[in-house]
Amino acid sequence: MTEANDAQVVLLHSNDIHSRLENAARIAAIIADERRVIGADRVLAVDIGDHMDRMRMETEGSEGRVNLALLQEAGYEAITLGNNEGLTYTGAALHELYSSPSRFAVVCANMALDSTGERPEWMQPAMIVEKNGLSIGLVGATANYAPFYKLLGWTTTPPLDAIREQVRELRSRCDVMVVMSHLGLPLDRQMAEEIPGIDLILGGHTHHLLEEPIVIGQTTLCAAGKFGDYVGRVEIRIDSETGKPVFSACCLPTGAYPERPEAEAIIRTYGEDAKQRLGKVLATLVHPLPARVDRESALPNLLAAGLRRHADAEIGIVNAGQLLGGLAIGDVSAGELHALCPSPINPCRMMIAGAHLREALEQSLLDEYVFKPIRGFGFRGEVLGMLAVDGLSVTYDASRPPMQRIIAITVNGEPFSEERIYSVGSIDMFSFRAGYESLANGESYTFYLPEFIRDIIAGELLSESALSSCHQLKWRALE
Repeated sequence: MTEANDAQVVLLHSNDIHSRLENAARIAAIIADERRVIGADRVLAVDIGDHMDRMRMETEGSEGRVNLALLQEAGYEAITLGNNEGLTYTGAALHELYSSPSRFAVVCANMALDSTGERPEWMQPAMIVEKNGLSIGLVGATANYAPFYKLLGWTTTPPLDAIREQVRELRSRCDVMVVMSHLGLPLDRQMAEEIPGIDLILGGHTHHLLEEPIVIGQTTLCAAGKFGDYVGRVEIRIDSETGKPVFSACCLPTGAYPERPEAEAIIRTYGEDAKQRLGKVLATLVHPLPARVDRESALPNLLAAGLRRHADAEIGIVNAGQLLGGLAIGDVSAGELHALCPSPINPCRMMIAGAHLREALEQSLLDEYVFKPIRGFGFRGEVLGMLAVDGLSVTYDASRPPMQRIIAITVNGEPFSEERIYSVGSIDMFSFRAGYESLANGESYTFYLPEFIRDIIAGELLSESALSSCHQLKWRALE
């Protein structure tokens, strides 16, 4: 451990752990070691959001309680919310989680309940922490996905405006002004340039690792990457001549540290509980539902049909890479479906011109799209995969030049028109211009939260007609 006997306070910060719980347990060991070596009154631990990720069995099975327990056991004193907390759980679920007795504060300045315009009792915009004679001001903010938050009962506001207001209020009352920013590096840079009075920005959301801090004007920027592979460590001193804080910052790789036994026990206990909870049988299949990324297959077709029905649309479209495998004959449990489709991606209804649909369908016939790696946007697969469709029949000739292979398309038996606006049940990922980018050119989008696409599959598994029709081919190659 780095010596810090001459540091007035050591600030440890984590971000974007995304339920890599073993690394959270290693970070807990690092925090405990720092407190043992230099004293608890000289250590402050904070998390910058996206500690949770429902792709992890223990998080899904406990509705985030395993993450809460790990944060509490490690002795974090403040956290802010990331989009993986705020957008993958309902407001009621977050209330139940965070209003329980906790040893840490939830700090977020740009969120409020839509119904009242006020923050819930368990959230505050900012706080001041006293550590070893230093007053440390903490302001938190999260990425402003306003249309999505509104569907879950939240109002979110432009984060820099909210931060500016809180800094103005706290600056005169603290020795060190810190922003816990789940906003991403571009906004962190803008914040440092535009908002006076901030000493330190601890960043997250864009998974950037700053092994050396960035200094912009009077503001220092730090961030610890993703998945808990690193934890940020900032030594804070006050310059005796200027009275201003001086920082010495680095990122510690967590892989060199053991898991804290107490945290390890928490993970194990919640893992056993999750296995029981997710063992619930959702359906029993008499025929297998294979899934392939590179050719048409039944389970992606089932999902496309479910998205179409859920959105009450003419067409259903989804990329096959959303599914990590198929389903065999026999019982299908909630845990199995979660393992095959762990993403927090939501259904949506888009109104889009036929020309944009055709472009995406043509791209779906190209290996460069089918096997394209995708990162972010809620995607939890490996590659994009071809497009599974419902309501469409596509005839193509693979021997023709790229982007000219489709010969004919019909929509529910009617001729396809590039000029017409179609209603399409699909996924929110496409609206972010990810993968098949032409699908972001819709006239409008309606998003459905809190449903995940695995919830759509669960519903379709109960429909005999859906299970039968998903085996019917929608793509036909000319011989």
